Amino acid sequence: MSSSPLSKKRRLSGTETKTGSHCSSSNSVRTDLSHTPANGMAKNGNDAEIDEGLYSRQLYVLGHEAMKRMQNSNVLISGMRGLGVEIAKNVILGGVRSVTIHDEGVAEWRDLSSQFYLREEDLGKNRAEVSQARLAELNSYVPVTGYTGPLTEDYLTKFQVVVLTNSTLDEQQNLGEFCHSKGIKLIIADTRGLFGQLFCDFGEEMIVYDTNGEQPLSAMISMITKDNAGVVTCLDEARHGFESGDYVTFTEIQGMTELNGCKPVEIKVLGPYTFSICDTSGFTDYIRGGIVSQVKIIISFLQIKSLSSSMAEPEFLMTDFAKMEFPGQLHLGFQAIHAFQKKHGHLPAPWSQADGEELLALAKDVNSAQTGSAKVEQLNESLIKKLSYVAAGDLAPVNAFIGGLAAQEVMKACTGKFMPIMQWLYFDALECLAEEEGFMLTEEECAPKNCRYDGQIAVFGTKMQDLLAKQRYFLVGAGAIGCELLKNFAMIGLATGEGEVIVTDMDTIEKSNLNRQFLFRPWDVTKMKSDTAAAAVKLMNPAIKITGHQNRVGPDTERIYDDDFFESLDGVANALDNVDARMYMDRRCVYYRKPLLESGTLGTKGNVQVVIPFLTESYSSSQDPPEKSIPICTLKNFPNAIEHTLQWARDEFEGLFKQPPENAMQYLTDPKFMERTLKLPGAQPAEVLEAVYKSLVTDCPQNWADCVAWARNHWQCQYSNNIRQLLHNFPPDQLTSSGAPFWSGPKRCPHPLEFSTSNELHMDYVVAAANLFAQTYGLQGSTDRAGVIKILQDVKVPPFTPRSGVKIHVSDQELQNNNSSIDDTKLEELKAMLPSPESFQFKLTSIDFEKDDDTNFHMDFIVAASNLRAENYDIPPTDRHKSKLIAGKIIPAIATTTAAVVGLVCLELFKIIKGHKKLESYKNGFMNLALPFFAFSEPIAAPKHKYYEIDWTLWDRFEVTGLQPNGEEMTLRQFLDYFKNEHKLEITMLSQGVSMLYSFFMPAAKLKERLDLPMTEIVTKVSKKKLGKHVKALVFELCCNDLSDEDVEVPYVRYTIR
Repeated sequence: MSSSPLSKKRRLSGTETKTGSHCSSSNSVRTDLSHTPANGMAKNGNDAEIDEGLYSRQLYVLGHEAMKRMQNSNVLISGMRGLGVEIAKNVILGGVRSVTIHDEGVAEWRDLSSQFYLREEDLGKNRAEVSQARLAELNSYVPVTGYTGPLTEDYLTKFQVVVLTNSTLDEQQNLGEFCHSKGIKLIIADTRGLFGQLFCDFGEEMIVYDTNGEQPLSAMISMITKDNAGVVTCLDEARHGFESGDYVTFTEIQGMTELNGCKPVEIKVLGPYTFSICDTSGFTDYIRGGIVSQVKIIISFLQIKSLSSSMAEPEFLMTDFAKMEFPGQLHLGFQAIHAFQKKHGHLPAPWSQADGEELLALAKDVNSAQTGSAKVEQLNESLIKKLSYVAAGDLAPVNAFIGGLAAQEVMKACTGKFMPIMQWLYFDALECLAEEEGFMLTEEECAPKNCRYDGQIAVFGTKMQDLLAKQRYFLVGAGAIGCELLKNFAMIGLATGEGEVIVTDMDTIEKSNLNRQFLFRPWDVTKMKSDTAAAAVKLMNPAIKITGHQNRVGPDTERIYDDDFFESLDGVANALDNVDARMYMDRRCVYYRKPLLESGTLGTKGNVQVVIPFLTESYSSSQDPPEKSIPICTLKNFPNAIEHTLQWARDEFEGLFKQPPENAMQYLTDPKFMERTLKLPGAQPAEVLEAVYKSLVTDCPQNWADCVAWARNHWQCQYSNNIRQLLHNFPPDQLTSSGAPFWSGPKRCPHPLEFSTSNELHMDYVVAAANLFAQTYGLQGSTDRAGVIKILQDVKVPPFTPRSGVKIHVSDQELQNNNSSIDDTKLEELKAMLPSPESFQFKLTSIDFEKDDDTNFHMDFIVAASNLRAENYDIPPTDRHKSKLIAGKIIPAIATTTAAVVGLVCLELFKIIKGHKKLESYKNGFMNLALPFFAFSEPIAAPKHKYYEIDWTLWDRFEVTGLQPNGEEMTLRQFLDYFKNEHKLEITMLSQGVSMLYSFFMPAAKLKERLDLPMTEIVTKVSKKKLGKHVKALVFELCCNDLSDEDVEVPYVRYTIR
């Protein structure tokens, strides 16, 4: 029973043999399962191809190696109540080799409060048997088997990972010792009302191949000193981002070549651009250049404790730093719950004071029996009693949170990807209970009612259930977060009475959604998300009132989501995938003063923000810094990273297959096209008209052979001629005005390529480009490579000689300063050369980039175009998988994070519905399941402003009724006077949206004309738009001076017109 701290051995992946070895220890497994897959599709073994169409977004989180290791793992999940089914759902979606679900018990009323695959007609049936078929539908690659017998030691040897939920402490300890001795990885998960517990034991030696899942960093070097600890300085374009203790390796250094390809070196960070390495005093002098790259480390964890050892000497992962003492207390409290259950055969009765006192006494006994570090000086009596009061409860959101975490730990156990939880995690959401200190519910209020919400009534009582049923909520988005929210809404009984859930999403279901948007099945692909999701949750709880819409939220749909709609809502939940829509919904919620639940995920990272009227800041109050864009000149002439060549390839795609056919069709069909084009700034009119001329005349193909010839010539232009011209302007040995080499630092010197039909990449490019070009003209393409090679033999490629006098911009500044305009005679010539629109009978089709269809040549073109340019500049190429991530701007995603985040969102929903008023009751959350790391904080209060002695926040406004008692509308003069007399404010400027209605510097004649007009008339006149019948009020923004003529910041005006 060793109590020594966990020891770590580090190995470098650079010096490690192949990482694809089996993740569990040699004596752990018999991989041949005794049962055969139910659907025959499970090729999940070493030979299995990973279905990238299905697992695409998850692959960007875990990577191919980890996915392959996962496909070798058989997982047992015991206990099919709400927590067990949540873990099973996430693990099955993840794609392990097989899942066996185990339960010896039958479905009871209290299970239905969170077990989304049990229905009322299943009461009395075995939980595992009922859940099996519904879980099996989630992923056809993962066979799911139900098992209802006892968990014998012999039975457990079939599995690499065992998860226990809803099990006794005796069972946990017995099976825990057995699993530890056999190298079977063990996870114990438990929830008790508002409390959660998680324990991991991954055996005597656990190998972690990648601790955080982040892409290895790299930076360009500007200097390396010769010193006992050489100091490396990076180019000051961006911070290096390394941490002390990281290992790095070097390439492309000129001078100090001893470092190139060296074994990984440990570094010590000295500053944002500098770090020290090994002794370089004996190396050659550094001249210039070089790239430093981070090396991932493989960590071996030794002496991971078994359950029994770890119970006496626990190590806790903190989930909430405001509750530092809670884990130690709950560690004893959960043991006391087991003791109570063993003694009485049931859990403490909900809100029973007698049972609370007894549990406290048991907890004291547990504590006094401790000999190790688990012993606490003093028990938190109030905390232990609260644990007793809610222990019989079963809450869907707590199960979602703990279930998401537990499933991620299963994946870590199978793959060695990310850091495991060491070893205990405790969680509570006591803030969901009433805010008043010492508040007690009665036993009667929380006693079982033989209804599907019994598990929730045990925690919150029946009144809360009535409140939930009346809620009217707007859910924006039915993707991954949307599906999880709907599941939770159905389980907790939201909108099951007079209320309603309105869910809107304009997207249809795609195959890649099925990996985490768990309400959808393969046969739902191409259907609308909102309708399909609504129908799926109706099966989970037939009482939920839910309506699906297919509308995008925005100014265009304000006729539908109007004042009446928003005023009828109790709140809004966002499940969006872009910042613009989030900010729009945030503005609507501030205006209508509705609470907003905001959340998002990125791979294993997730966040939750709660926006409460008059209490917190809004989503838009704080923003992330904007993403850095790549300078145009870097893209055009000086790329130094694969990201640059991929963005260049995306721009090529738009500039060859989208923009030209679009412009040409507009020229042919839109009489105003020419007028609009000639108004464009700078050289743009000539560029557009030249492109139209090329599309309709010079480049216009008659047949497939013409398309191949076009692709071959375009290849020549981009990968040979343009590079030769660049090297003509800036030869490899060129010096700058200061005498430094021009081609140094971030500027990599390129070389032209020679075309060859025997080069796969060259042919990939020609085939993809020719097919896309053919598509734009409605011609038949071909994938017959031999045929393409035959055509290429007859293609004449014009000779090229670099020209003098060609201007190539070295920086974006230079580019901006050279805003060349075009002379009118050139434009007139171009106009005259264009054929008349009437003379054209055919139609051009512009192509919209679609990354997820592998048969459409889009990614074929991007990968080839990018990697050829990378070859020009000696940048290491990248595979199709990574190219798709970067070029397609894909957001990595995994079901575990989504489930956990949404669990936290729904705990905040409970607080909103209970009407919590204190800022500290609410929790914004951030998590990274890979590290693992959790941080909770109270939301930031709405910032206060002041004019005179009046405090106001973003939630306040001036309410002005436009219609006066005499039935006439207020004029501008009356509006200005109203503010002068009522609020002692002189309006200096007044605007509505982008329309300026009044300003103190307005010309006198215009002012005179406006002063006596009604406000709505001025708005329609200035904005040139009619006010829709759905508009009940207008928003005016004011600039004001106070009585002392000082500028003051004031709230906006809500001007009611109907």
